[in-house]
Amino acid sequence: MKKIFLTCVTAALLLTSSTTDAARYFMQGDSQGSATPYGDNAQVGKYVISDDAKIYCEVYGAGEPILILHGGGVGTPYELGKILDELRSTHKLIVMSTRGHGRSEIGHSPLTFKQKVDDALAVLDALKISKPVQILGFSDGAYTAYEIAKQHPERVERIAAIGAGTLTAGFFPSEINLAELEKLDEKFFAEQKAIRPDDRWQEFLSSYMKFWHGQSVGAETFGKIKCPVLLIVGDEDDHAPVVTVLEAHQLLANSRLCVVPKAWHTAFLDNFDVTATAIRQFVNAPLETLSPAKKVALNSKA
Repeated sequence: MKKIFLTCVTAALLLTSSTTDAARYFMQGDSQGSATPYGDNAQVGKYVISDDAKIYCEVYGAGEPILILHGGGVGTPYELGKILDELRSTHKLIVMSTRGHGRSEIGHSPLTFKQKVDDALAVLDALKISKPVQILGFSDGAYTAYEIAKQHPERVERIAAIGAGTLTAGFFPSEINLAELEKLDEKFFAEQKAIRPDDRWQEFLSSYMKFWHGQSVGAETFGKIKCPVLLIVGDEDDHAPVVTVLEAHQLLANSRLCVVPKAWHTAFLDNFDVTATAIRQFVNAPLETLSPAKKVALNSKA
């Protein structure tokens, strides 16, 4: 079967319960996420101005803050719903819809990593969160978390990153067709089109794929990140293959690794219990206990 590459996007596999019409993530099928429509919750949603776009965000819970950054392309905060349900009982969650996704505007400036970082910091600043935060990022969101830690290390306490390793330019295609995507999950696209602030989705996807097609991420990024990082990857991930996450693990100064068995890019859906346990232990651990995992060279006797 032909693989469909959606740069840092969600193509969720099935869970086990009944569906809901309240909210869904891409390729949800007959599965159910959370009872909270993350990314489309009028009761708590608000907008923050970041340069030329309004960025939508929601806040849940109380405690130490965690910035939530979902996957890209067809990603939504709702894809992480089951994990968010757990984390909001112990932490304050800042849940963004990143630029061009859901209720957030696209703007008219070129897509760059600096723009992604600036959008996230604009949300934190608007919420008056100046202390270092934890970040939970999936795929596109995890790469943004890396960039925040690289560019503004004083703003990041720790990162839990799902499905994001080293990246070589050209790994992802330079274009993708919205009409073809819609055929895969018509209900999802109908829902998302109803909440999007404009009808420029294909324009955004073209810009988005062009951006990711040209990106490389390696030592120049991971070598500059000093905060603790939890790397999570499904053993069947073809968007962030395990070997690329192992390379990131070797490059990071303070990292630990969780390879989730029988799981694809959406490890948090394919094997929720393993993924959630790893995240829960990491975000709740006292910072001083998060010492680096020992990096053992290939065939080393050390």
